[in-house]
Amino acid sequence: MWKRLREIALKWGTVLLAAPSVAALIIGMRSVGWLQLGEWAAWDNFWRRRPPEPKDPHIVIVIIDELDIKQVGQWLMTDGQLAQLLKNIKQQQPRAIGMDLYRDLAVEPGHQQLVEVFESTPNLIGIQKVVGNARGRAVEPPPLLRELNQIGAADLLVDADGKVRRGLLSVKQENGETIYGLGLRVALMYLEGSPIELYALDAARGKVGLGQAVFVPFQKNDGGYVDADAGGYQILLNFRGPLENFESISLTDVLTNSIPQDLMRDRIVLIGAKASSLNDLFYTPYNSRTRFERTPRVVIHANIISQILLAATAGRPPIQFWPEPIEWLWIFVWSSLGAILAWKLLAIQWIASICLVLGASLVLSAYLLFLRGWWIPVVPPLLALAGGVVAIGGYIINRERRERQMLMNLFGRNVSPKIANAIWRKRHKLLEEGRLAGHRLTATVLFTGLKGFSAIAEWMEPAELMSWLNEYTNTMAELVFQYDGVVDKFIGDRVMASFGIPISRTTRSQIARDAIAAVSCARQMALKLRTRNPPLLRSPIGHESVANFLRPVHRGTPDRHRKSDCSLTTIQLGPILGKGDRSF
Repeated sequence: MWKRLREIALKWGTVLLAAPSVAALIIGMRSVGWLQLGEWAAWDNFWRRRPPEPKDPHIVIVIIDELDIKQVGQWLMTDGQLAQLLKNIKQQQPRAIGMDLYRDLAVEPGHQQLVEVFESTPNLIGIQKVVGNARGRAVEPPPLLRELNQIGAADLLVDADGKVRRGLLSVKQENGETIYGLGLRVALMYLEGSPIELYALDAARGKVGLGQAVFVPFQKNDGGYVDADAGGYQILLNFRGPLENFESISLTDVLTNSIPQDLMRDRIVLIGAKASSLNDLFYTPYNSRTRFERTPRVVIHANIISQILLAATAGRPPIQFWPEPIEWLWIFVWSSLGAILAWKLLAIQWIASICLVLGASLVLSAYLLFLRGWWIPVVPPLLALAGGVVAIGGYIINRERRERQMLMNLFGRNVSPKIANAIWRKRHKLLEEGRLAGHRLTATVLFTGLKGFSAIAEWMEPAELMSWLNEYTNTMAELVFQYDGVVDKFIGDRVMASFGIPISRTTRSQIARDAIAAVSCARQMALKLRTRNPPLLRSPIGHESVANFLRPVHRGTPDRHRKSDCSLTTIQLGPILGKGDRSF
């Protein structure tokens, strides 16, 4: 077992080191919030690509735009105009009315009329802004509606990128009093008279039930959030959609009583502003900041109401998340896939193609789970996949650089570029664990030497001798390279060259071609050497003497008919150099 584990560690050690290292790095980056904006962007893209849902049958929005402001002649509208608006809505007998308009001060004329409408409309909910922030200070509710306990909080939670993805079910005032959000307050009023009631499931965790719905308060690291402000009772918004997903009618139509019959009967009516001059607009996942699209606040409250009612009556689950350890495991799995992929596939084009396929599979899986109400990490595992590939790819590139350097150090000065490239292409067969491995192959070996070299070396000046000898060896090496041979060694005037190494020859015809190449190389050596001898004919030894000993010498059996003296040996090269048959 230990031997097997050792083999696995040697084979996969780099992957076993790279995958958890990359995963730990990505998890660390995520933990400090560096990937939060990317996670939010992926989440928003899922919302924009979700199949459209039908219009909510429970809600009608009375929308106020720029044309309505021109029609009423001013903003704020007078209390008398607001009173008339509410009267016309009441005639339709809605179940609940949510007035998403701040009305803490009287706007004459008609204030007394508005007070009378407030007193006679028990299903009307006004708003207050509980928490002051960058978008404005806290705003008090209409005094009478506060006395009647018909108030909801209009506060919205804006993320660091300026978008609303969370909703408030309730929020605490500085005095400790809890104020239900407008969405929850209106939804509970709509459900009055039904057996559906709000009740506590787990007071310690803040877990509550409402019919078939179970609500758990948002925690600071849920979903793609990192150390978010989790104050109040927050939930992630499970949007129905933008304004088009709700029935809407203009303020002017309601004031002139141009309302379709029974449009609002037994439904929730929300009143809110769409006009850009009123600045009750927010970014949501459905909006693009580059196009300056924004969603009216009243539509966001409509989404909260729709989410609560659909969960309470139809059991639609809230947005769910994995526990952090499961998310960490998910990231580790993708970093491992990237590392294994790069380790097994050496071709860059294959790695890139399969990375794209795996990345697309990851995004598709996350999207399908999103449609089921789950928010799982997308950006961190994508980075882990890419990181695993890059880490192993970098290691492989560095290893290949070192292997190439090692091979070139061994062979670069002794082989032709053609043979060097062949060695590099076959390196995986030649190397084991970064070292040359023993191989059995057939090769042809050429030995040459200069006849009488010792005698001439005695009278030549050392510098002159070395200059000539260097020129001689360079010329002989070029000829060996020309015939695809490998220069094994130089010993003074002696040259040992091999043909058929280090790439194994597997057929007799290949072995024969090596022998022919060696013989041809020997013949060219003899011819080339004649062109190098004339400069030495000026030596004191004399022309004939120089010509006699500056020629190749044969190291085999004498043959008085041969024209050049050299020897060729075909041998079997194994882990240990063995003896072979001598031939010419």
